[in-house]
Amino acid sequence: MEPTSGNLPEMPGQMPDMSAILEQAQKMQEDLAKAQQELAEAQVEGSAGGELVKVTMTGTGEVTAVNLDAKAVDPEDVESLQDLIVAAFRDAARKSNELTQQKMGGVTGGLGGLGGGLGL
Repeated sequence: MEPTSGNLPEMPGQMPDMSAILEQAQKMQEDLAKAQQELAEAQVEGSAGGELVKVTMTGTGEVTAVNLDAKAVDPEDVESLQDLIVAAFRDAARKSNELTQQKMGGVTGGLGGLGGGLGL
């Protein structure tokens, strides 16, 4: 049976087109580098306590700012402020992870792991 598309089925004993594989790997590496750069430049913000505490981080997880509303600072209740900071950090980390999945998912194309073992 003749294939109807431009993608020929791999025949036993037939060598894959190495130049096409290398070209695809180079494109994937370029796309991955671009996605990593976009993540490093992206900012996400997590918050807690009705935005009394805000944590800003990059898409790569680097914390760039912590903002505390004066209402959140009670010298008699430091533990609540600590809990709010942790909750805001977790919220920002969750958003950063979601952004990473969004950016990297399209690059790796479901290969399982970054680059599918190609060392990218």
